[in-house]
Amino acid sequence: MSFTKVLLAACVLLSTSAAHAGKITVAAAADLKFAMDEIVATFKKSNAGEDVEVIYGSSGKFHTQIQEGAPYDLYFSADIGFPRELVNKGLAASEVKPYAFGRIVLWSATLDATRMNLSSLADSKFARIAIANPKHAPYGKRAEEALRAAGVWEQVEPKLVYGENIAATALFVQTGNAQIGVIALSLALNPELASKGGYWLIPDSLHEPLEQGFIITKRAESNPLARRFAEYMSGKEARAVMTRYGFVLPGESVKK
Repeated sequence: MSFTKVLLAACVLLSTSAAHAGKITVAAAADLKFAMDEIVATFKKSNAGEDVEVIYGSSGKFHTQIQEGAPYDLYFSADIGFPRELVNKGLAASEVKPYAFGRIVLWSATLDATRMNLSSLADSKFARIAIANPKHAPYGKRAEEALRAAGVWEQVEPKLVYGENIAATALFVQTGNAQIGVIALSLALNPELASKGGYWLIPDSLHEPLEQGFIITKRAESNPLARRFAEYMSGKEARAVMTRYGFVLPGESVKK
């Protein structure tokens, strides 16, 4: 085969590959940071050339941004209520798919939180306690509910520092800007955080369930990659990763 024919064949292959390559942008609750990074990496192994970009942040803020036209193809929310609202407003191309229940923990990078509980936070030795902002972060709402149910909200509230999302909250504690905080179990189980301090699992009876769900947005209605990734989230490999990071999957019981 001549050099010209080889070159033309290569160009055809490249153009065909480009035509089949897809791209999606995923808006994901910050508690998914470590689990979703692993899931995307595994997904890409069997979907070579596909571009999956994940942006992590507050579920409430993503909910607002999507209504304002933000270019997200899938939306994973730590509060299933947010994507349900988008479905009702005609901004989704799928029904809401529940994907997990989250858990909250008391965590410190320097203290042994395994020996504490929420009542411990009333101690005067704690001057700064981190939780996610309850106004737009589901984990912050559940932290407030748990602190109120434990009867320590009034003592603790003046000491609170609020993270923009649950990952920012964990960072406050990790960097020493707060001595202790209420964070997602999925973050506390990450090796970088698990190697420091310790955590105490907050009983789920102290707060409303952290039921989480996702949708394909209206923007991605004709995007086959969005559909494939949504299907992958229900598969064996993705479910195994979610379980490893402490998420309770739909149909499973919560471990106390």
